[in-house]
Amino acid sequence: MEPVSTDHVTALRRFNRYFTRRIGALDDHYLGQDRPLGEARLLFEIGDGASLRELRGRLGLDAGYLSRMAKTLQAQGMVRMSVHPDDNRLRRVELTPDGRTEVTEQNRRAGALAAGLLESLAPAQRTELTAALATVQRLLRLAAISVDLVDGAAPDARACLDAYAADIDARFPEGFDTSDLVRPEEVSGARGAFFVAYEEGRPVGCGALRRLRPGIGEIRHVWVHPDARRLGLARRILTALETEAAARGFVALRLDTHATLTEAQAMYRACGYREIDPYVDHVYGDFWFEKRLTP
Repeated sequence: MEPVSTDHVTALRRFNRYFTRRIGALDDHYLGQDRPLGEARLLFEIGDGASLRELRGRLGLDAGYLSRMAKTLQAQGMVRMSVHPDDNRLRRVELTPDGRTEVTEQNRRAGALAAGLLESLAPAQRTELTAALATVQRLLRLAAISVDLVDGAAPDARACLDAYAADIDARFPEGFDTSDLVRPEEVSGARGAFFVAYEEGRPVGCGALRRLRPGIGEIRHVWVHPDARRLGLARRILTALETEAAARGFVALRLDTHATLTEAQAMYRACGYREIDPYVDHVYGDFWFEKRLTP
């Protein structure tokens, strides 16, 4: 992967500085209310109630910092905390009536701020801006996802394969037999590799690489959770598999895909895979592809 240019780093940092200043993120009285952005955001995220563990994962906050903010809001009468009904090891936090009133006002003020930023633009410019923001959000979300090499028997690997099997079982007219899934030993150690994509600690995708014969590898089970699709994550996973294959000395990668998976066929072709004759008898294989690798 190419190194990040200094110009790109500078541009992103410049945007971050401008945006945080423009929306008042640095103000101790965010949106004119008597609290900083951190506490205001926590009130918003609590919604209908959540555990502190869930909020910590969602917001990416240090446990101690989150606990202190929750206690501050509790002392102000904005939230109440209790033992989680399903797990007495967890603390649950929920809004009080005063907390709900403040969040309603917070939403009103935030909407007014957004409208004020947009009202000076022409309709076409508003459309351009919101489309650009959607692109920024998609790419920043993709950038924050990690694609990690894990053992083929790891719980997250098997959970992803279970989700993959359920997904394609619903899509294939003939259904899907889970006996076709790769075995852990095929995609671990010297025989292969398994990658899991993580978003905020949650597995949201996977892909497997196994050795077919000397110098030839096979890609299996490239899958992305429905919530993380249309980000470009499948290509990230594919790139990780190709990089691993090249590092292992493979000179070519092969794969097959089902006729119903038209988006997969399009991705493989766009990524340099060419259609070939079947290289193995596979009940779910309708299209067969190969890509030569550069060491």
